[in-house]
Amino acid sequence: MARRAGPLLALALLALLSLSVGKFGVPARDVFAVLGAKLLGLVSGVDPTAQTVVLQVRLPRVAAALVVGGALAAAGATYQGLFRNPLVSPDILGVSAGASLGAVLGIFLALPVAAIQGLAFLGGLGAVGIVYAVGAAVRRHDPVLTLVLAGVAVGAVLGAAISLLKVLADPYNQLPAITYWLLGSLAAVTLGDVGAILPAILLGLLPLVLLRWRMNLMSLGEEEARALGVETRLLRPLFIASATLITAAAVSVTGVIGWIGLLVPHVARLLVGPDFRRLLPAALVLGAGYLLAVDLAARTLAAIEVPLGILTALIGAPFFLWLLATARRGWA
Repeated sequence: MARRAGPLLALALLALLSLSVGKFGVPARDVFAVLGAKLLGLVSGVDPTAQTVVLQVRLPRVAAALVVGGALAAAGATYQGLFRNPLVSPDILGVSAGASLGAVLGIFLALPVAAIQGLAFLGGLGAVGIVYAVGAAVRRHDPVLTLVLAGVAVGAVLGAAISLLKVLADPYNQLPAITYWLLGSLAAVTLGDVGAILPAILLGLLPLVLLRWRMNLMSLGEEEARALGVETRLLRPLFIASATLITAAAVSVTGVIGWIGLLVPHVARLLVGPDFRRLLPAALVLGAGYLLAVDLAARTLAAIEVPLGILTALIGAPFFLWLLATARRGWA
């Protein structure tokens, strides 16, 4: 019990630190007073500026980091197990490229924020739908390999469309907004945004939790899983749809945040092993904590906020190379 509670306690302490630390420091006791007053409807007695900073600026970011970080890590662990490849990440089937194209199109058309997020969500789902349709049409090759190659091709086409829109965009207003969105940020996320994507993420996580033991069989390979009685033709699209729904919902409000879905499952696998029953909760907790720590660094390291995509790459790439060089336990 203590081993299970330890990571959650560390995550709670990191969340408290994120609520306290920043350009405007708020003592931990004031954070507790503000949150307690908000939950119980009482008067906190804390400076109004501190209340505004905690409730309207930092709390949405902390909530978004916990939800999105855990979601992307869980999706990454699912994709890596499903495709039996440690280099697979949530954007392997084009979900990130599709979401990016939807968001870029919304910014290009000067649509409101809610419409941009909606287009990003639909774009991510649509891209994976196209990839899966291509994979279903091409039956002469291994289905897993076909999906991966189709994802690469569709992602390339979507990337070209994004580049075209960037060329056509207004260089003074639209292009900076497009670039900033593509680098990922939690700065503009509200609690309403988190509440809007939470049902989709929970819906995507539900099959992964209920069928987590079957993922272990799916990771053995197509023929082995069928020999053990697993209906791969039904389970594969279910797992892909679940991970895609999670990723599209997360990316729609934060922009593209790379490396979480690739790196965190590796760390979780080294800590708890490849058994998906333990790997999934470990990835959820580690992903939430990792994005929370990166977001804290993004808004405190420099005078201006550093986009999350830059930091996750700067931290993730060297750490990933270190893992490859030193890890002794296999991923499968």
